[in-house]
Amino acid sequence: MTYARYIYVWAALLVLTAITVTTAELNIGRAGIIVVLAIAAVKSTLVLLWFMHLRSESRLLLKLLVPIAIATLAIFIGLTYTDILTR
Repeated sequence: MTYARYIYVWAALLVLTAITVTTAELNIGRAGIIVVLAIAAVKSTLVLLWFMHLRSESRLLLKLLVPIAIATLAIFIGLTYTDILTR
């Protein structure tokens, strides 16, 4: 992989960050939250695929990584709700 690809991904991350900041400044309500979260998902996908080199990993690793990430997220959300419900 060439350095040019990394520079393009980095530039895309900068543009997406600028769009995120601009969207937050616009104060467009709930739609703004959806847009910002969608951009964050795209940015995290770019980082995972190119800078963490997951594009070249075996499919077995990815098949294990996704359920573990979802289970971890479910645990975090579940623990957050147990804290909120006991207040």
